[in-house]
Formats: sequence, structure tokens, C-alpha cells
Amino acid sequence: MGFSKVLLAALHEADYLDPTPIQAGLIPRAMKGTDLMGQAQTGTGKTAAFCIPILERLEARAHASSPQALILAPTRELAVQVRDECVKLAAGREIRIVAVYGGKPIRQQIEHLRRGVEIVIGTPGRVLDLMGRGSLLFGDIHFVVLDEADRMLDIGFRPDIEKILRRCPQSRQTLLLSATLPPPVKRLAKRYMRDPETVDFSAKDLAVETIEQSYFTVDPERKFDLLAKLIERENPRQAIVFCRTKRGTDKVCRRLSEKFKGVDTIHGDLQQRARDRVMRSFRNGKTKVLVATDVVGRGIDVSSISHIINYDIPQFCDDYVHRVGRTGRMGREGVAFTFVTPEEGNELTRIEMRIDRLLKRDEVPGFVALAKPQPTEGFDTENGEPIEPPPPKPVFGRRSHRIRRAL
Repeated sequence: MGFSKVLLAALHEADYLDPTPIQAGLIPRAMKGTDLMGQAQTGTGKTAAFCIPILERLEARAHASSPQALILAPTRELAVQVRDECVKLAAGREIRIVAVYGGKPIRQQIEHLRRGVEIVIGTPGRVLDLMGRGSLLFGDIHFVVLDEADRMLDIGFRPDIEKILRRCPQSRQTLLLSATLPPPVKRLAKRYMRDPETVDFSAKDLAVETIEQSYFTVDPERKFDLLAKLIERENPRQAIVFCRTKRGTDKVCRRLSEKFKGVDTIHGDLQQRARDRVMRSFRNGKTKVLVATDVVGRGIDVSSISHIINYDIPQFCDDYVHRVGRTGRMGREGVAFTFVTPEEGNELTRIEMRIDRLLKRDEVPGFVALAKPQPTEGFDTENGEPIEPPPPKPVFGRRSHRIRRAL
């Protein structure tokens, strides 16, 4: 790709020997200065794909003053992760990189900016705050990256993003990366990007092929017991258990901690210091099971995650895709389980339609997940009497027929 010697040395030190598909496709286009709207799942190497062109094209300055590149991310954890990747790839260069986000003292971040930086990575809310205080100036911005754009819009950052983009020079290069490209993301790109080229590096099958996906049908009051049995059976290297609410994560974490070692929780109500501690423990392997909400789910990029357990079925289909994408990183194998109550059959069907794939039904031998289990073929489990065998199941299965009719 015609990289500089200093970048080649940094890539070698990071053990980046062969580019991933998104890196091979996006980097040459970005090096030309084109505005790009890229669709790619997390775990495919997209952070390096936008960091490398920025590092190679930064203008050399005797003294760093206002930043040349601004990278926006939806969560604090993702901002820190992007910063660490940029620092690693900037080895051998005199480049100052800072992450700015809420939950940390703003004075310290203001001091970093006052000393001068080339690259700022931050959450929209904190970037807007620093901009309003006059501590973050955009006059020299050449590059803007919107990372996980769909997630930023999902959690209400659109007004902040638009205020920030309006303050950046129109001559900038803008890179928008998103796992999905729903209409709101496309409208944002049309309004604030210059003839963006769309590049799709997402797998045709949204459910990554290396991830084995199954579901359990379970009564709500038996979900925790099933979770404990499943962890015992699977003995995951590292796992994330996704819950829908902050209170739910705390409750599940507290009960799991009574049965297993290395259990912790992370959600939006935790102070930043606590979130940093949890993520540090998870990344170094001390935490084996992490109970989390969707808000922080996208900021978790740990290559050793072997299992994802959807304790609560996600409210939106795209959230299922993002949750499952926490495992199977960079082509590795992974396993994902989803707990479905008898009332949530429609939610399961919508997920299967979204990923164009049927999830396999799973059971833990000896564990009764339903108060009234379905009759087995030829035998009534309640009355202990033989029953007429059911008619043969269609080839596609009951849920598949519902999907076909809906399509």
C-alpha cells in the first residue's frame, strides 16, 4: 500500500502482517482523500482501517496546537479502545493523541488540549462541552471519523453530532463507519459529507459464520437457574451476559457471584473509575463472566470472548447482531445463546428474519426450563398416557414457515 517506513515498523511491532478485507478495501480509498461511508461489523479491523490513513496523512508541525483529526465514538469504552489502537499504530512518531469523555475530570482533558494534540477521540457530549468552553478548536481539522454511527444515533447523539460537524471545516475528509446503514445514518451522510463513496464490507450473512447460535425456551422465573447450568456446562473462556436493564445486570451479577468466581458487571450508572476497573479486569482475563447492558456492549472488544449469552432477548434486531458480534472476533469461533420466554416467540422470529438464519433449539439435560413442557412424541408428560404421534414436521420447520410468509 506504499506505507512509510515508520508505519511499517509499527505494523510489524503490532503483529499486523496481512490486512483484513475492510483494511484492504478502505485504506487505499481513504488515502486519496475521498469521503467514505463504510458498512462493517465490529471485530473486522475497522479501527486500524481509519487510523492508518489519518496517521499517514497528518501534516508535520513543529509544535502541536489545535487537532487535525477528530474521531467520534458512542461510548467511553470505545473511545479509550480507539485511542489505544491509534497510540499503538503511531509508534515512532511524535504525535499526541487524547481521548475525551464524560466521567473523568474535564480540567485534565482541557490541560491536554492546551498543550497541543494532533488527534482527539471522544464521545459527542464531552466534545461538545469542550467546544463550548473554547478548549477544543476545529479550525485545523482535516479528518473527521464517525465510528459506530448507527449506535450514536440510536442513543440520541444526533443533535450533538450535527453541531460538531457544522463547526468543522467543509474541506475536511469525513469517514463514517457503521455496522448498519439505516435511513437516519444515510440522511446524516448526505447532509454532511461530500459525495461519499459507499463501501460495504459487512458479511452477506449478518450472523457471522464462525458463531454457533442457539436458543433456549425458558420460563422467566427459571432463567437464572438455566444461566448457572449453562455456564457450568460450557465453562467459557470468557463470556458476556447481556441484560436489558441496569437493575437486571446488578441482580444477575450478584447472584452469579455467589456461585462462580470472576464475575463482574458494567452499565451506564457506574462511575467512570469503576467502569475502567471492570474493563481492565476483563481485558486481562481476571473477570471471566461480564454482565452488561447494550449501552456499553459496543465498547467491549476483547478477542478472548468465547460465549455470548442473551439473558434478556434484545429489544431490537440490530442489537442482537451487535451483541453476538462481541464473540467470533477477527474470524475466531464463538458461541451465542439466547433465552426466549414462551411469550417472546415473535421477537425470536424477527431476529431470525433479520439474520436470515434459524437458531437451533438447545436444552440442558435434566434441567426443566418450562413449568409445562411440550408433550414429547407418543407420550403425555402430564398424564403419563400414550398419545397419537403428531404429523410429520414440514421440512422448513414451523418458525421457518412464519418467516417465509412474512417475507
